[in-house]
Amino acid sequence: MIIDLISEYGMFLAKVATLVVAILFVIGGIATAAARNRQRSGRDGELRVKYLNEEFDDLRESIIDEVWPEQRRKAEAKKKRKEEKARAKQRKKAGGEDKAPPRLFVLDFNGDLQASDVETLRREISAILEVAEADDEVLLRLESPGGLVHSYGLAASQLKRLRGRGLKLTVAVDQVAASGGYMMACIGDRILSAPFAVIGSIGVVAQIPNVHRLLKKHDVDVELMTAGEYKRTLTMLGENTDKARAKFQEELEETHQLFKSFVREHRRGLDIDAVATGEHWFGSRAKELGLVDDIMTSDEYLQGRKAQVDIYQITWEEKRKLADRLSLSLAAAAQRVVDRFWQRGSQRPFQ
Repeated sequence: MIIDLISEYGMFLAKVATLVVAILFVIGGIATAAARNRQRSGRDGELRVKYLNEEFDDLRESIIDEVWPEQRRKAEAKKKRKEEKARAKQRKKAGGEDKAPPRLFVLDFNGDLQASDVETLRREISAILEVAEADDEVLLRLESPGGLVHSYGLAASQLKRLRGRGLKLTVAVDQVAASGGYMMACIGDRILSAPFAVIGSIGVVAQIPNVHRLLKKHDVDVELMTAGEYKRTLTMLGENTDKARAKFQEELEETHQLFKSFVREHRRGLDIDAVATGEHWFGSRAKELGLVDDIMTSDEYLQGRKAQVDIYQITWEEKRKLADRLSLSLAAAAQRVVDRFWQRGSQRPFQ
């Protein structure tokens, strides 16, 4: 009977609702426990350190083992042992067995609109500053098309902490450092660029859609009330005035002037008026304009330095919350249960 079907369907919905509530309760409990654990431990991630010299050596030896004849491999191994003894002797002469060569710390920053990696960058720089010595260096592999002014201003300020401690900062751009990305890059003592990396875009842009005429056409009024003459300038919904446009443009120009002053402060000798037009250039042309110092990829730089320094890649990795790890599996399990109930309910024919 149809009544039986409705009754069974109602029971099915009740079971599903109970299951969903139970899952949400479990997830909530897990999230609370994870939060308490993080508060007790005081850690929400961990710092990972990778010794890149060893990685380069492993790559080299893998090729040598395959392509070099045995006699040449033996000669190479003998040469390597001799070099290691010479380095050990040099260290001893410089200050004892415990005297280490200068270190090159490698950081990566992949920028989005909000410079979301700034928190990770902050932690990595703080870790480096705890152990860095005067002859150490930091290489930042930077990739960013730019974004929000205040977000990239904070990212640039994090890099200035390195300069403030007297550490050499080299910035390598393999693909793009534009707008806010270049704001970060100009902090470096030296900027490296791949030949076709996009560099520059020292400018400010803002665009706001306005649907006032569409709303007016459909007799929709928008009331915008403010305290303060310029609390709002341009608006999406209301009617924009020439006075509001002029004020908004004034704010853009002011921000642009701050950007130019910031770049001029860190790139002495740069013709700022010639490059602060909002244009961008490829690496080779950017070097001619003084925006970068050398045409070189980050890999070239690292391989060229590995014989003189110990290279360490520093990465802060956030711990994924336990609730986040379980939520996907719980959601999948819930979906399977719902599908099973649905199949069982749909198998009963109408009577």
